[in-house]
Amino acid sequence: MINMAKSELLKYKRTFARRIIVFAPLLFILIALPQKLFMPADYLRPWQLLLDQVYNWWPVLFVPLGTALLASLVQLQEKKAGNYRNMRVHNIPAFLIWIGKVAGMAYHMFLATWILFAAVIASGWMTAGGAIPWIKIFAGGFAIWLTSLAVIPLQLWAAAWKGTFFSMILGLAGLIAGVMAASDPYWIYVPWSWPTRLMSAIIGVHPNGIALNPSDPLRDPSVIPVGIAVSFVAFIMFTLLTAVWFERREAS
Repeated sequence: MINMAKSELLKYKRTFARRIIVFAPLLFILIALPQKLFMPADYLRPWQLLLDQVYNWWPVLFVPLGTALLASLVQLQEKKAGNYRNMRVHNIPAFLIWIGKVAGMAYHMFLATWILFAAVIASGWMTAGGAIPWIKIFAGGFAIWLTSLAVIPLQLWAAAWKGTFFSMILGLAGLIAGVMAASDPYWIYVPWSWPTRLMSAIIGVHPNGIALNPSDPLRDPSVIPVGIAVSFVAFIMFTLLTAVWFERREAS
């Protein structure tokens, strides 16, 4: 299993997928640079405004669309490499191949999270004033990564089943459904809403990007352990179910 994961990581080297993982979080620095240029010399915005912006855009846009695009690129790369021909030659179980691919995507999403941390701190250094809110930065980033894991096998399945177009359509549908459900009681049933909903409690930002009042019910911290636990269970379940699907498809 470890060897399968290592093999997947090697496939990402010098690929467009790796560039997306690296450069997507750096967009926040590019956004901060012009803001810094046009700010008055003695003006610095609070860190909270920066966190409201970053930790709203990241789960709302990058998680659904970035994961969909990454899954599509993984599948396209596999087709170029022979469409799983090596698996048949070396007699590697299809079940493990799939789990290795999911693990590889999860690792690169984790890598993107660390780059996001660096981008947030760099952006704040240029545009924000006051003490750096380390706990919110790291808690928010790790919560987004953990609660977005369940989306990975779903998007990979969509790309493997019907290709890039279907994967991107699913990602777009997830984006819309996630934003609509995040502030409602049924958010727990929509995997794309989980990271956005938790940001309301951790960062204090509404799914629509507006800062929440301290007394707003969406800031209830009890949703944090619930969201993480549900997402972890769903990640395991979705990974195993899609792995079984992939194994049966390759056997037919």
